[in-house]
Amino acid sequence: MALTTSSESLQERVDAVPPSILVIVVDDLGWNDLGVTGSSFYETPSIDRWAADSVRFSRAYAACPVCSPTRVSLQTGVHPARLATTDYFGAAGPDRWKRNTAYLPAPYEDRLPLDQWTLAELFSPHGYATFYAGKWHLGPDGFWPEQQGYHFNRGGWTRGGPYGGKKYFSPYGNPRLPDGPDGEHLPDRLASETIEFIEAHRSQPFLAVLSFYSVHTPLIARADLRDKYQQKKKRLGLQEKWGMEGTRKVRLVQQHAVYAGMVEAMDAAVGRVLTALERLGLADNTIVMLTSDNGGLSTSEGHPTSNWPLRGGKGWIYEGGIRVPWFARGPGIVGKGRQVDRPIQSTDLAPTLLALTGLEAPQGWSPDGHSFRKSLAGVDPSRVNPLFWHYPHYGNQGGSPSSAVIDGDWKLIENLENQQLELYNLGKDPGETAVQNKQHPQQLKRLHQMLLKWRNEVGARPLTARPAQKH
Repeated sequence: MALTTSSESLQERVDAVPPSILVIVVDDLGWNDLGVTGSSFYETPSIDRWAADSVRFSRAYAACPVCSPTRVSLQTGVHPARLATTDYFGAAGPDRWKRNTAYLPAPYEDRLPLDQWTLAELFSPHGYATFYAGKWHLGPDGFWPEQQGYHFNRGGWTRGGPYGGKKYFSPYGNPRLPDGPDGEHLPDRLASETIEFIEAHRSQPFLAVLSFYSVHTPLIARADLRDKYQQKKKRLGLQEKWGMEGTRKVRLVQQHAVYAGMVEAMDAAVGRVLTALERLGLADNTIVMLTSDNGGLSTSEGHPTSNWPLRGGKGWIYEGGIRVPWFARGPGIVGKGRQVDRPIQSTDLAPTLLALTGLEAPQGWSPDGHSFRKSLAGVDPSRVNPLFWHYPHYGNQGGSPSSAVIDGDWKLIENLENQQLELYNLGKDPGETAVQNKQHPQQLKRLHQMLLKWRNEVGARPLTARPAQKH
């Protein structure tokens, strides 16, 4: 199909075709890992330019501090605690647990159930072409994107990182992504696959999910970008600075040159896709949302980024582990750099996309998330639903098994090993530095009752008691 060039025919096409959707998920991207969210070391010019015309949610949250559970919630709108998909898929459950911990972790389900509605299955009945590129990590073969409703899959399979071949460079060793030329860079390749899909389906509505493996470990950057940030680090005189979170070191300054190079390469790939939407005349009729699946990795596996002033990072239920960047732009969205401070969660994505497109939800679909379409349109909601977390696992990054609830500015965390409670006022103390248990006992009691009631309603699984020792 020839590309239409006249403004009149473009407008006719926009009016005739329902909004398309592009969802961009960056793996492990921290809340302030972009220039537009406050980083002065990482350079993200493409996202920064696009964000200037977008809506930014300053209190957006992943449904879990690790990847697979959040990805379940993004696909389904259902909270991972309800489906028992509460740890990253492949983690050791109680039957394989080797660490000396007070309890065993809770058992969890290691695949996205086939009977759950995915984004693809919500939109394809309405004539949408559906496409998935990049990290999936939602189950073994039989549970991959093409078996969960997606018409096209480029690179989504069982594994949660680019661990085959040359990792972030071709050959990839990925059964759902043919190798490119030797040395081809994975984020650029995923952008090319996404652009090719959009070009081929520009005459119909489409749903494209671009799910980067970046910036997850292994920490490998293009040599030119690594060298660039090593020089920048030296020029700025940046030195490592560390704090402690429990028994783990936590990075407090962003100055990791390899990670910075990974962030910039991801940004360039995002820029290519956004430019393609403009070139094809699709930008004004495409809903674009960009987010992450958990907070930045700061306490383990190279400690590559810092989430300061937020506390903790990936694997922790503190703000650094669950608060994520979230931007939205497109039809029905009043942007121009507007910031929205209402809390939203990854469970809210699917209901919001349906609301923005005006499509009816299928019978039998009962998401835990809620649409924030009104907030995107510039209308402040009179009431915002509380958000919940349940992570009954010992994270690789040092976090303890925990549950949490946020209601307005108040946040309560419960340590599942000892039922110890921590109450914080995020409006006054987003860094969670001052426990408010004694100062606000009524809030403590109210939120704890909310959390207990919610866990009971969703059937949240508890920790597993250790078997009694035989003598």
